[in-house]
Formats: sequence, structure tokens, C-alpha cells
Amino acid sequence: MSAIDDSLDIIKRGCDELLIEAELVEKLKRGKPLRIKAGFDPTAPDLHLGHTVLINKLRQFQELGHEVMFLIGDFTGMIGDPTGKNVTRKPLSRDDVIENAKTYEQQIYKILDPEKTLVMFNSSWMGEMSAADLVQLAAKHTVARMLERDDFHKRYNSGQPIAIHEFLYPLIQGYDSVAMKADVELGGTDQKFNLLVGRELQKHYGQEPQVVLTMPILEGLDGVQKMSKSLGNYIGIAEPPSEMFGKLMSVSDTLMWRYIELLSFEPLSTVRQWKKEIDEGRNPRDIKVMFAQEIIARFHDRAAADKALADFDARFRQGAIPDDIADIALDGGDAGLSITQLLKQAGLVASTSEAMRQIDGGGVRLDGEKVSDKGLVVAKGCTVVAQVGKRKFARVQVS
Repeated sequence: MSAIDDSLDIIKRGCDELLIEAELVEKLKRGKPLRIKAGFDPTAPDLHLGHTVLINKLRQFQELGHEVMFLIGDFTGMIGDPTGKNVTRKPLSRDDVIENAKTYEQQIYKILDPEKTLVMFNSSWMGEMSAADLVQLAAKHTVARMLERDDFHKRYNSGQPIAIHEFLYPLIQGYDSVAMKADVELGGTDQKFNLLVGRELQKHYGQEPQVVLTMPILEGLDGVQKMSKSLGNYIGIAEPPSEMFGKLMSVSDTLMWRYIELLSFEPLSTVRQWKKEIDEGRNPRDIKVMFAQEIIARFHDRAAADKALADFDARFRQGAIPDDIADIALDGGDAGLSITQLLKQAGLVASTSEAMRQIDGGGVRLDGEKVSDKGLVVAKGCTVVAQVGKRKFARVQVS
């Protein structure tokens, strides 16, 4: 394989779409570092692993020798990104944006090399734009094209209001690419329309259009909805190591591979070897442990990762979990299985009321962790060791 083929393998790892691959190949053939852009609106002070999917891809470009431009959308953050929303999104105050942006700068260097990262703020050029300049920018796109965007189209057809300033958001995001002279822009799959606007605006301004690379939206711990703090299915990168470890170990054996593909820096050859070993009978838990330690070492350090594993093993061993516990497969449907139904169907309790009493009394554990939430749902695809009291155990696979 050529050096360009090797680069493409790394660049395309985990990506959803690469538009247009032939254009990227031509850019790479020139042998000059490319300008790689990814923008983030500072809408919340803390990043979670879902946010890091794009940052990881930036790191890969960085390691390939390209120039990474991390754009903090302090100007667009005050507009409010309408992407995926069925109502007008509330804009942030200037103070909120500035405060959140500070924490972003601190957190991204857990992944990116600060010496090779150019942090930019789109207020640098948008703050200088006059009203006449903004009108001229708006003249370069049509309402019909804006309404091709899925969320705008749905809101328009259903009679939901669309504020005029929301049309400005994709235009300004696109203009950022003009101001930054981006060769490649990264974004989530939900940002595809906005990224393509950037290509069109660059053509209007006489620039070579950027290549667009979209990355999947990372599912949360439930394996269904996207990772989100508001949904409670997230892993924050600033969380204590023990919490991060426990959450990562709770990920289903199927979802584990998705997380590894998008979050791990292990070579693809290593991941392929792991999958081969699992097919040959290795316990997926072993791979999950290595992955969890990698993530914790990245955002804390190796000592914290080792301690998190030791603490997890100590909790897991509490109650002397036997080696020969029963393996049980239960149907959780699409929504998963509630903890009370899991305990009942696994034969660990006689009724759901007994399950609730055991939870209230602190007698229920999943993978060594005490369960206190009677509304807990074990997601489809998860395998857990359920324990009631000191003597009742079952390894339950929810399918």
C-alpha cells in the first residue's frame, strides 16, 4: 500500500461519509499539510465521550502531519444551533459562552497536542463583519436550499416557527470555512448540510472547496439514544476514574466495538486481533477492561487507570462471586429489561415486589455495584452478573 492509502485507512476509520474522497486524494498528493477544521459551540462547560469522537479524528489528522484548527464557535453559540431541533434553540449569553470556552480549551489538550493545535474563535471575523457584509453573505444562499435541510423542512411543513436568525447559522458556519481556508471540515452526521454549505461558500469566494468528513453520533450507555448529559447516558471526560471505569464496563458487548472504533487509539490491526480472539472464545470483559484503562489513562493517568481496575475488581469480588454461576439469556425487546423483571425472570426473586424490597434493603448488585435505582433498565445486548443477597447469582445476557 502507498503512503496515501495508509493515510486514507486512518482518516476513514469510523467515518460515516467522506465527500469527496477523490478530492481528498488530490489534496494529499500535493504533499503539503492540509488545514483541518472542526467547530464546537461551547454550549455546556463539560465535554463527554460523545464530543471526543471528532476530537479523536482531529488527533489522527495531527499525527499524519496536518494542521489542526479547533474552532470555538463563540459567535455561533450566541445564535443557537438549530440542528435537529423542532423548536427554536435558546441562544447562550456572552458570559456563558466565554466561561464554557475556557473549559473546552483545558479539556481538548487531553487529546490534542497543544503545540500543534490552532484554537480559533469565530467572533474574530464575525465580530468585524458589518450589516452590509452579512446581507451580502445571506445573498449567497436561498430559502429553498435552506428548506432542503431535514429539520427545517419538517418544521416548515408542520407549521413550527423558524426564526430568521436560524437560517444564518449554517451560513456563518460555512463562512467560517472561508475565513479559515479549510481544506477538510469534520462534523457529526447531523452537521452534513452545514458542512456542504461551507463547500458552496468557498466556491463563491474563489476558494477550492473543502472535503467533508462526517462522523457518527456516538450512542450513550443505553445503546439507543445519542450520548447526552440531559439523558443521563453519558460518560464525562472529567468524571472520577472509578465512575468512568464502571460506566465503560457496563457497556454491552456489542456496543463495546462501536466505542472502540470511535474512541480507541489502538491500531486497526489490534482491534481485528481482539475480534478474532473473541470469536475464538475469549471473554469480552478482557477487551473491555483494556479499553476502559486506555480511556481513563487518557483523561487522568495510568496510575488512576490501574487503581480504577483494582477498585472495580474488589467491588466485583464482594460477596464471593462463584466461578460456576448460571448463564441465563433473557429477551429484553428493543427497550431492554427493567432490573425488577431481570431479577424475577432470572429466578433470583419470586416477584417484582420482592425485587423492590431487596433493592430498598441494599441486597441487589449488578457486576458488584449496589443497585439503588428501582427504575434501572439493563440495555439490550448487555451481559451482567446479577446478585441478590450473599448466595444468589446469575450471569444474565439481555438479548
